[in-house]
Formats: sequence, structure tokens, C-alpha cells
Amino acid sequence: MARAVTTQHKTIATAAAWIVALLIFFPILYTIITSFKSEQEAIQGFALIPSGTIESYSEVQAQSGYFKFFLNSVLLSVGSTILALLVAIPAAWSMAFSPTKRTKDILMWMLSTKMMPAVAVLFPIYLIFRDSGLLDSRAGLMVMLMLINLPIVVWMLYTYFREIPGEILEAARMDGASLWNEIVYVLTPMAVPGIASTMLLNIILAWNEAFWTIRLTTTEAAPLTAFISSFSSPQGLFWAKLSAASTLAIAPILIMGWFSQKQLVRGLTFGAVK
Repeated sequence: MARAVTTQHKTIATAAAWIVALLIFFPILYTIITSFKSEQEAIQGFALIPSGTIESYSEVQAQSGYFKFFLNSVLLSVGSTILALLVAIPAAWSMAFSPTKRTKDILMWMLSTKMMPAVAVLFPIYLIFRDSGLLDSRAGLMVMLMLINLPIVVWMLYTYFREIPGEILEAARMDGASLWNEIVYVLTPMAVPGIASTMLLNIILAWNEAFWTIRLTTTEAAPLTAFISSFSSPQGLFWAKLSAASTLAIAPILIMGWFSQKQLVRGLTFGAVK
């Protein structure tokens, strides 16, 4: 029998949740506020009321060309996500419905690669990209972003696929469905919520990736992370311009996250409640 929750407990829990949410969101909020200050105001100290100037946005756009970096971010995040799904869906299917005694070991090994510091493999990866002519190329960076996020994508899809009854796939085989038809027309439609949330999460991770995008690009394939870093110079940090650049970089992903939050929650909790 479910335990009754009093109104007082609900109020306390709601207040605590709002406090935590505000603490998490406050750095983003203050970045947005600082972007509407002049450079002189930005370095004077903490203040929640800006002057309202948009000169930083004008200077940022005039100096760097926001839309070129924005287009690169869109192409890289979406492209790497599509590549990851093309690899991860068959891999997760095989692990979920045709497991071997090594399946769990492989999954743990894949997850363990995320624990390795990226800087540990920077030198060999850089040499491979240089010798292959992939430095500052969208194709090379798409592959790199796909590889670094692939363990998470496989793990998430594996979890979703495990919740799908195997009898449904067996019935499809008995009806003469090929392996391709089984994955495309039976498995994938049933796991749409999980695939959608995995896709959205991978886009967010690829969009926010800074370590590899800054070190493997210069101008042609540089995304918004490189756009932000360009406002940190030996002459100093220009806080207002840096905040304006950061706001322009995070705005698209914040908007996407806001409108897709229901799909994200639905997918991330897919199969959690029996």
C-alpha cells in the first residue's frame, strides 16, 4: 500500500526542488545578464541589473560571424548523432536479444572508456587526424564525436531494447521477417521514445563538447565551442563579450531542451516503472 504524502511534505519537497533548480540555473542566468552589460560594468563586480546594452552582441557578430559556427555545430551534432545511431542500434540489438557470456564484459569495457581522461589520447588522435588529412574537417570531427559518445548511446539503447518482449521479435521471424526488417520495422518503432531521448541527449553532448572540437579544428569546421574560446585572449578576458558569445552558443540547445523535455523524460524513464 502506498504511503500517504502530506501537503506539508509536498510543499517542502517542491520548495527544495525549486532551490536546487535555481542554484543550478543561476550561472546560466548570470551569464545572460552579464551579456547585456558593457565591459566596464562587467568587471566592476556582482550586479543583477544590467544596463541593457547590446553592444557586446553587435561586436561579437561583427568580429567572429556567429552563423558560420552555429551551422558547424548543427552539422556536427546532428551528423555525429546519426552515425552513432547507425552503429548503436544494431549493436544494442545484438547485445539485448542475442547475448553471449562476454556481453556484460563488453558493455563494461565500453563504459570504462568514458572514465579515461581525454588528454591521455590527445597526442595519438591528433597524429592520426593530421596524417589522414582530417584536421579541421567536419567529417573527421563527426567521427570523433560519434566515437566519444558511442558507449553512452549503446548503453541507453541496450537498456530500452531489454524492455521489449523477445516474443514479439520471434513472432516477426515466424512471419518471415528478415533481420533487417526485424530491426527496422518491428524493433525500432517500439523503441521510438528511447531512441528519441538517446538522440536528443547525444545532440546535447556533441553540442557541448569542447575538448576535441577546439583541438582538432581551427577555422573551417570550428563549432560554437571554438567561437566562445576565441574571446579568451592574451590581452585578457572580455567578460561582456564572452558572456554574449556564451549566450549565443547555449541559446539553441536551451530552446531545444525546453521544447523536448517531455520526450526526454519519457525516454529516460522508459521501462523504469513496471
